[in-house]
Amino acid sequence: MTDTEDRATDLPTPVRNALVELVIRGMYRGELTAAQKALIERGLALVKGPLLMPIGPAAALAGTLVRLPIGSEAEARVRRLLEVFLPINRQLRELCTAWQIRPDGSVNDHTDAMYDAGVRDRLDDIHDATTPVLDRLAMIRPELGGYGPRLQSALDRLDAGETGWLASPLLDSYHTVWMHLHQELLMALGMTRKDDEELEAALVAGQPALVTPQGG
Repeated sequence: MTDTEDRATDLPTPVRNALVELVIRGMYRGELTAAQKALIERGLALVKGPLLMPIGPAAALAGTLVRLPIGSEAEARVRRLLEVFLPINRQLRELCTAWQIRPDGSVNDHTDAMYDAGVRDRLDDIHDATTPVLDRLAMIRPELGGYGPRLQSALDRLDAGETGWLASPLLDSYHTVWMHLHQELLMALGMTRKDDEELEAALVAGQPALVTPQGG
């Protein structure tokens, strides 16, 4: 076991969970829990203004806790599902851009109900394509099972007329939850963002997926 693995496994379970959640989210805003305060005491997090942010070895430790066993069947199955997920990821990114910026380059102020409805209809296709992927991921890694309900909750809030619940970074919006899911998948596979971007580009272009997971 490496020093990083030793340090990660030595953390109490609530502190481990808080560490993983913080690294996946990238930041936290709100009242701190005892486990989050423990991250600060261990030099793994820092309060900056209203935000708690991971620092130092936090990302490496969280990656160790989330990483699937290298060469395992679980790793191979999640990798195959990531390859299904990434082209859908491109579609969601384009949809969020359309939700925020109209085709003429102007900011979407959500006063054109027909325009918003057209973008919202595209989200149904994305959500329907993602649901079986999430179901299969949860069978392999139960910790991923919470993403489906979180996405559905954001969708329900959006349909209730709260436009921020599609793409606002200040809420657990559809796009925010999606990004958390994406980040956890990369951590589970030991992949970098660069690997991820290259893989997505290859898949969207219909090219063979050549990027392989790293040791992490």
